[in-house]
Amino acid sequence: MTDRPRSEGASAWSRRGFLLTAAALTAGSQALAQGRAEAAADLPGFPADVDVHRSVYRNWVGEITAAGLWACAPREPDQVVEVVNWAWRQGWTVRARGSSHGWSPLTIPEGTGAGARVLLVDTVPGLTGLSLESGDPAAVRAGAGVTLETLLGFLEDRGLGLTATPAPGDLTLGGALAVDAHGTAVPAVGESRLPGHTYGSLSNLVLSLTAVVWDTGSGSYVLRTYDREDADGAVLLAHLGRALITEVVLRVGVNTDLRCVSRTDISAAELFAAPGDDGNGEGEGRTFASFLDKSGRVEAIWFAFTEYPWLKVWSVTPNRPLTSRRVTSPYNYPFSDNVPTVVADLAGRILSGAAWYLAPALGAAQFTAATLGLTATLSRDIWGPSKNTLLYLRPTTLRVTANGYAVLTSRAQVQRVVSEFTDFFRERLTAYAAQGRFPVNGQVEIRVTGLDEPSDVGRPGARVPALSALRPRADHPEWDTAVWLDVLTLPGTPDAEAFYRELERFLLTAYDGGYALTRVEWSKGWAYTDEAAWADQEVLGAAVPASFDDGAGPDWEQAAAVLERLDPHRVYDNAFLKRLFP
Repeated sequence: MTDRPRSEGASAWSRRGFLLTAAALTAGSQALAQGRAEAAADLPGFPADVDVHRSVYRNWVGEITAAGLWACAPREPDQVVEVVNWAWRQGWTVRARGSSHGWSPLTIPEGTGAGARVLLVDTVPGLTGLSLESGDPAAVRAGAGVTLETLLGFLEDRGLGLTATPAPGDLTLGGALAVDAHGTAVPAVGESRLPGHTYGSLSNLVLSLTAVVWDTGSGSYVLRTYDREDADGAVLLAHLGRALITEVVLRVGVNTDLRCVSRTDISAAELFAAPGDDGNGEGEGRTFASFLDKSGRVEAIWFAFTEYPWLKVWSVTPNRPLTSRRVTSPYNYPFSDNVPTVVADLAGRILSGAAWYLAPALGAAQFTAATLGLTATLSRDIWGPSKNTLLYLRPTTLRVTANGYAVLTSRAQVQRVVSEFTDFFRERLTAYAAQGRFPVNGQVEIRVTGLDEPSDVGRPGARVPALSALRPRADHPEWDTAVWLDVLTLPGTPDAEAFYRELERFLLTAYDGGYALTRVEWSKGWAYTDEAAWADQEVLGAAVPASFDDGAGPDWEQAAAVLERLDPHRVYDNAFLKRLFP
């Protein structure tokens, strides 16, 4: 390493407010202009060369908001250092903010008031540099505020790309790396990984990163660069908000053309059938795992109270098939990005009138909109450079809350995990509905990835991202795959937390380290009580740490100790992180 000098209630969600959220609040948090005189009074000694203003923080779905916080926009990493040192000396905390496209309280916990001594550091205005670091093997240097869409476009122009990415293009790179963001991809049967690519998280592509950390020698925070071989750097690869990264160098590879075929004609009973049962009695083998074997890149979106999921299957296809429509830009599902009227009306009625019993109707409307939309927009079968099929979610989509988990297992057990989970989900949803309770009005989303194998970056001695949900388990070398499970519902839905708690307890019990293991998805909802997410102390204090303890190290406590040493004054902290890293 080197140095360098609880949810809003339903009453808060009117139909008009919901539509405004879906259509208008797409540019991130709103800035509230304030004069420099007020800043001078509230922030004595704040660096004069750094722009500062009042701001509203709002997470993706609006369940966590904080009005009137001070925010600043450094133009370069050295200014970030100035800001962090000011915060340390003044007793403030610093929270990096990108696009705020997340659910969990890793940035700002609920209840953070305008008078809190919390400074938001916006990365998007200034930390957006992009340059090609090397050509063979290829690497790109990128600022933490670069969005994934901008990064992928930069790579595409140079014949480069990634195997998989998250669906939203507005995510910043820094935010994505903080929570080991991922896409959906494993090798198809007979497929070999291309140099510079990974089937794991974006964090697994990092060759080096630069962070603002405490330096004992100078008695201040400084910029320090960590190579992938560095033990401290391994903890920073997915730091969960307990650090601040300004820049990274990523390993990348040759771009690929992908075909994405959408299907809505396979029932959940067949797609999610138990292993050895094709679900239809005809031996066609149209199970989730069979599509995974054929293409390696699969996503299932299963709307609540419907029988036929929306299945997306990507495959590496160098030449455009005759039936495929060529796409030259991302976001090719406008019916999903721009909420159809019937879906908006139903969601608005549910939210404004507490008509939660309309959940089955909303699920049916969403499925119908997808089925008809795929045909109307000629997007059932699309083909083009990877970026144009991998990015498909705009901020104008229906905004819902979500839980999230990664189940580590062997590739041969994927269908078993999917089948057991979907059976449990269906049974509990049916049982709740029989009682007149409708906790889920969104969808189940299922993706599958590989794990974070450090050898993928081609650097001898590279270390695994220590806190990534995709970190391999040394005590289970046969586990090479993760099944990602998310359940989405409108914010404020009654009984949602209790339902999520049941799902979580099922996952932690069924996949407890025998043939599979559950880890939480950092950016989503987890640690449920019957009333709230991120509140179950048993999950926070026992289940989460245990999921990283494989006897090989670093375990949870050792990783936490590294974060503490790099930030002993806990400048990068909040009330929730104090519970996660006591």
